[in-house]
Order: sequence, then structure tokens, then C-alpha cells
Amino acid sequence: MGNYLNARTAYDAYRRECGSPYFVDKSLLLDELIQRMETTANYICITRPRRFGKSVAANMIACFFSRECRAEDIFDRLRIAQTDSYQSNVGKHDVIFISFNELPRKCRNYEEYIDRISDRLLEDLRNAYPKAGIHEKDAVWDALLSVYQAYDSKRFIFVLDEWDFIFHRNFVTDRDKADYIDFLSNLLKGKAYVSLAYMTGILPIAKYSSGSEQNMFLEYSMTAREKFGEYFGFTEEETDDLYQRYLVLEASPKVSREGLRFWYDGYQTASGKRLYNPRSVVGALSDNQLGSYWTSSGPYDEIFYYIGANVDAVRDSLAFMVSGTPVPAKVQEYAATSMRLSTRDEIFSAMVVYGFLSYENGCVRIPNKELMEKFDDMLLKEPSLGYVNRLAEISSQMLRATLGADTDKMSEILEFAHNTETPLLAYNHEAELTAIVNLVYLAARDSYRIEREDKAGTGYVDFIFYPETDSRADGIVLELKVGHTPEEALRQIRDRKYALKFEGKIGEKRQYAGRILGVGIAYDRDTKVHSCKVEVLRDALKTDR
Repeated sequence: MGNYLNARTAYDAYRRECGSPYFVDKSLLLDELIQRMETTANYICITRPRRFGKSVAANMIACFFSRECRAEDIFDRLRIAQTDSYQSNVGKHDVIFISFNELPRKCRNYEEYIDRISDRLLEDLRNAYPKAGIHEKDAVWDALLSVYQAYDSKRFIFVLDEWDFIFHRNFVTDRDKADYIDFLSNLLKGKAYVSLAYMTGILPIAKYSSGSEQNMFLEYSMTAREKFGEYFGFTEEETDDLYQRYLVLEASPKVSREGLRFWYDGYQTASGKRLYNPRSVVGALSDNQLGSYWTSSGPYDEIFYYIGANVDAVRDSLAFMVSGTPVPAKVQEYAATSMRLSTRDEIFSAMVVYGFLSYENGCVRIPNKELMEKFDDMLLKEPSLGYVNRLAEISSQMLRATLGADTDKMSEILEFAHNTETPLLAYNHEAELTAIVNLVYLAARDSYRIEREDKAGTGYVDFIFYPETDSRADGIVLELKVGHTPEEALRQIRDRKYALKFEGKIGEKRQYAGRILGVGIAYDRDTKVHSCKVEVLRDALKTDR
């Protein structure tokens, strides 16, 4: 048992994971990997955004195969134990497990980083295989070949987590990156001692190779490859199961199943299966509170790093995405490896790879409320975004005017938006008006859950504002019309009984006790005038306070 060779750390980490009340069994991944061992498809690279369970899976793999872990106490209870491959593989292999996200103390350069890894692995090999005659100055691949020759064709399973971590460190140069790719190639490519190589990261490894250095890897991304898709992120069924556990465990549950969907859904596998962000779901259920569990260096700076590469190219698309409208894009995941993003598609491709956007049916979009909050923060604080920023800044006024039925002020704000120089405001379709309405109601997201085209009554309403922080706050049903009147919009709200969405199911306690307001917003193409009308659809309910 060493630093990397059959280390105990993976066992301890995965045992803790299994002890969580919100643990999800993804162990059938192991059976799929077993089928790849000793084949020509035994080099596997999984690329996913952060927080999608890559490291949990890496710990599981190392823990399962390592002969020193003897982890039957964990895996006997999991799905893998029901497979034919279980008994002949659990605890039967030698595993080299390296987490590349560990740095030496006061690491100043790439040489210090890679020397630490090489030195620790050489130490493991010298201690475990004394007959191999390994020297301190040997390259690790030479040492492994010596072990292979001296110990009856000894083979290893390599589990390499966060392979691209070092690429995000400021001290790493382009020359260092090339040397690192060479290190991985020399360690793994064409080596007889490799039984299986399993690697994880965010960035696609293939595009970092100038030639064939890493072409032995089969790369599996979220957007392009269906294989292994269900093992990273929580599926709809898994989230349902976790929520039922939560209702049993939590004495006073404050998280709704719909809330989990609204906050953390929005991703999908290449085959179309819906995925939730696993870290965030577990965080919300554990804390009994919906909220943002996104970890970054700041509230919006990481997102603006990409947007800021070419604001002019993405501004209008950003306005549509913030409104909930997907925009067409050609996603090329390798663009995330570029240090000079310039085109709209390159910027959006990088944001998909890092999880800031999701990709579906040829379009990119902001996946959920957790990420939408970060985009909202950026819109309000970045003057370089031009009209998008200016419209976001006046959004608190629009909400106050709506709640106060100040239709003159509402129309004034919309006229201000219309007079802003932007191609969105041609209003040839309701989609453009929808985008602007979203921006001028941006501040409402602090206290409302805003749903677009939600099923209500006998149809689909353009917007419903559900109070989230105060059940006695006013709910809002908003309908848009281009080429019609606000009275017609309100008539549609009444006739199709959209307000029933606030009433809940028969026999259930009403969740929303405030007034329900109907809001009609219209734009006349001939006169170029906006008009608004607000109507009380239901008075506030009398409740005990």
C-alpha cells in the first residue's frame, strides 16, 4: 500500500460516500469497465463539467479493483455484486490511482509538480517490487516496464483523476503543457503493463495532442457520446428516489420536488436523458434549503471571463438565453482548450464544457436557476453589456410598478427599452418581446420563481410569477401580445383560467395566499406603442398569521 499504488485513500473516500443518506449507486459502471480490460478499447477518458461525480466514480473504481482495499464490505450491497464479473474482479488487481489536483507545498513551477508525482510513484514501485531493480533516477514508465518484466507480466489498472487540473494553474506555460502531454503518453501509450486506463477531466484531451500522443484514448463527453452518460449526474428517477428519502428523513421538509427541478435540472446526456447536478441536489436536501451550491472564484466573474472575450458577438444571444430562449450554436468542445476565444461559437462551446451552459438539439441555453442567478448577477454589474445591462438595472422599477398597477410607469419602462439601440426590439415575433420582458423583470427573480409557457388552466401562459420568499406576496400571470391589445391578453388569461395554477390540488392547503394579478402587455406595430393593463384576478386570502 503506497502513495498511489493500491492506496487506501480511495477506499476511505468511497466508504464515506456510501454512508451518505443521499448516496446513489452507480456501481454498474464497473461492469462496463471490466468488459474493456485487456482489449483495444481499454483507454477511457471521461470529460464532464465540475461537480458531476467524476471524482466519486474514480474513487469507486480504485476502491473496487485494488487488491489492498478488499472492499467487499462496501460492494456486496451494491448492484455490481449481482453481475457475473463481480467475484473475479473485486479486490483482484493492482491499481495506480493518481489525483492530479494535488500540489506540492509552495509549488512554483511545473517541474516541482510533475517531479512530486514521479518521485512518489517510483517510491511505491521500489517498495512493492524490489526484484525489479528500480533506480531513483528511472523514468516511471521504465520502472513500470521493469516490474512487468520481473514480475510475470505484471499489469496495472490506472485511475487518473482530473488530468487537466494543472492546465488551470497560472505558472504553467505552453511548453509545460506539451511536456505534460508527453508525460502521459510515455506513461500509458502502447504499454504492455496497462490493463485499463481510466482518466477524468473537464477538457477534451485529444485537442491538446499535436499528433498522436493521446490517440489511444476513447473520449466520452456529455454532449457527444452516449456511452457512460447515466453514470455522471443524477437522472430523473434517481432524483425522485432521493426526494422520497428526504421526505422520510426530514422532519420539516422545506424543499419541493419541483424546486429541485427548477434549480438543478437542465443538463442532459447525448442520448437525451435528463440530468441534475448531483452536488447541488445533495447539498439542497442535506441543508433542507434550495440555493446556489455553485463553487467558483466569484459570483459572476468566471462567467464573464468567457462573455468578455467578445461581448459584441454574444450580447443579443445572451439576452435571449436569460429570457429562457435557447439560441442556435455550433458547439465544438475543443474550443475550450483555446486561450484566445473570439467567435460566438467558441465562447459558447467553452461555456458548455465548463457547465455554464447546456447543449440540446443544436442550441445552447442557461440550464437552471442555480446558473441563471450567476448570469443575472453579471447582467446587473457589467456596463460593458450595454443595453442588456441598462434594462436589467431598471427591472426593480418594473416590478414595483406592476404590483402597484402603475401602468403608465410600466409603459414608460417598455418605451425606454424600445428606444434602446438593439436589434431585438424589432418585435417581428413575440420571442423578441419575451426577451425584453424578461430583462425588465430581472429583479423579480430575487423573490419569485418565474416560469415561461407554463401549463395552466386550459392552456399555456406566457409567464407565471410564483412567490418564493413570502406566501402572502402577490402572484402574477402575464400574457404578451404583439399586434393586439392588453385587454385581449387579459381576456385570454380569464377565459383559459390561468390563475388556477395558484390554487393547488383539491384537498391540499393553498400555498399562495396573496392576490393574483393578471398582467397584459401589448405592442402595436403600427403606432410603435406599448400598452399595459393590470387586473386583480383574486383577492388575498384571509389566513391566520
